[in-house]
Amino acid sequence: MRVGVFSSKRYDRDSLTAANGSGQHRLDFLEARLAGETASIAARYPAVCVFVNDRVDAGVLATLAAGETRLVALRCAGFNNVDLEAARRLGVTVARVPAYSPYAVAEHTLALILTLERKIHRSLSRVREGNFSLEGLLGTELHGSTVGIVGTGRIGATVARVLSGFGVTLLAFDVQRSAECEALGVRYVGIDELLRASDVVTLHCPLTPETRHLLDERRLATLRPTALVVNTSRGALIDTPAMIEALKGGRLRGLAIDVYEEEDSLFFEDHSADVMQDDTFARLLTLPNVVVTGHQAFFTDKALAEIARTTLDNISAFERGGPMPNRIG
Repeated sequence: MRVGVFSSKRYDRDSLTAANGSGQHRLDFLEARLAGETASIAARYPAVCVFVNDRVDAGVLATLAAGETRLVALRCAGFNNVDLEAARRLGVTVARVPAYSPYAVAEHTLALILTLERKIHRSLSRVREGNFSLEGLLGTELHGSTVGIVGTGRIGATVARVLSGFGVTLLAFDVQRSAECEALGVRYVGIDELLRASDVVTLHCPLTPETRHLLDERRLATLRPTALVVNTSRGALIDTPAMIEALKGGRLRGLAIDVYEEEDSLFFEDHSADVMQDDTFARLLTLPNVVVTGHQAFFTDKALAEIARTTLDNISAFERGGPMPNRIG
């Protein structure tokens, strides 16, 4: 099948080409992001392959359908960027990669937690300047603290399993309880109780209308001033301006994010020579108790290989007309 691969980087080309070793599919790698102004590029591609910041709204889907595209293959787990109702109406099938390596995201989450706890980001900057003073670098120990996990799917459960070795008390909030987490001693509580009781809050839930701005001004006010927040899930789970005010006001000890609500204009590109146009993000970067990584939690060799394999399996299943276990909508 001929596939237009949007938002493709060198690592996408390498992993997808390796997974397509037999050359079963013709993969055309396109640097452009899929959006209203680029959707016409997909004309006559039976399938397109897209990533987290490609836009697959009703208008884009109408253009794809008019150009004879019948499959949108997401090379990611999240699908909040896809209008599933429009896809159904237009007869466009949507498939995703529901799981690749929960360890990749879980390990990055732990790295962010420990970076904040021990102020490693500040230490690295000082050492490069020859400053070996310990003033201002007093850390806290994760052992003995309470960690609240919001969302205990594959990634959240893996985070719980990793953290269980640190001697922490684990709380969780989810609409569905995980037997694996409960076996680890995780205690399920309401979201407000979790926020009030936790020293660290880590987010691992999908973005839905119900979870958008889950951490808003009201909920941020319930957090302990000594609490840390980590988000490796979806940027819009956090109301960023409200978060900035909480950090500035000393009502929160620190924040680490790998995702950002308006990241589609920033992440995955080199903007080192550009003037930052997003004033909210620029303000966030000025705060010393904030750590930001550019949506790299998923980015490991094993995860990329699994994403590529599953993506191509989805395309092959569609081409055969057989069952599609990863179909959504």
